[in-house]
Amino acid sequence: MTFTAIAFAVLLRQETPVDIPKAELPSKAVCVICSAGGEDHGEERPAGGVRYKDKVFYFCNSKEIAEFKKDPEAYMPPVLPRLVPMLNLTDLSGKLWDEKALKEKVILVDFWATWCAPCKEMKPLVEKARAKFLSKKFEVLSISIDEDRSVLDKHLTKNKFANPVLHDDKQVWARWNVRSIPAFFIVKDGQVVDQWVGKRSEKELFAKVEAHLPTE
Repeated sequence: MTFTAIAFAVLLRQETPVDIPKAELPSKAVCVICSAGGEDHGEERPAGGVRYKDKVFYFCNSKEIAEFKKDPEAYMPPVLPRLVPMLNLTDLSGKLWDEKALKEKVILVDFWATWCAPCKEMKPLVEKARAKFLSKKFEVLSISIDEDRSVLDKHLTKNKFANPVLHDDKQVWARWNVRSIPAFFIVKDGQVVDQWVGKRSEKELFAKVEAHLPTE
């Protein structure tokens, strides 16, 4: 093989998920599929593993390996910071949240839905974070992915939000690569500077927000 052919073959292997032999699996690891879905159950004995683009990924059951291989890029660690995806949604008060508006403050973007139990559990903590840091140019955007606007409106009559609420009627969640909810993004100066899915403790949430607020 020529040097070019060898280099191409190496690049091809890097671009293709390769199974890790059972004998090389660690005794404990975090499942990438569960973690991406917000199910933080910690380390456990992996059922399998894959190498992809010089990174290793582990799974708690063999079916998840096939799921990973369908779209491995979706499970790659996010690039941070990166330009914020397009939003251009109007909140229920009529304010347009576009590229300019997203640069006005440090913003916690929360993708949620009325049927999502973990989202409801996070709501009081998100409200506490907003109240604590509001004076430091901090805001929260709660973006509902409910398909039916009437369901959202009915929910809001009994569940009040102090922060802006937006209805995602343009499938913005797809541009933001939201795979499960609740999904959180911290936006600062027009860039996504942090992101995660699933529940977090009050201490963890406060620390993530405070890390990006302006220092006095």
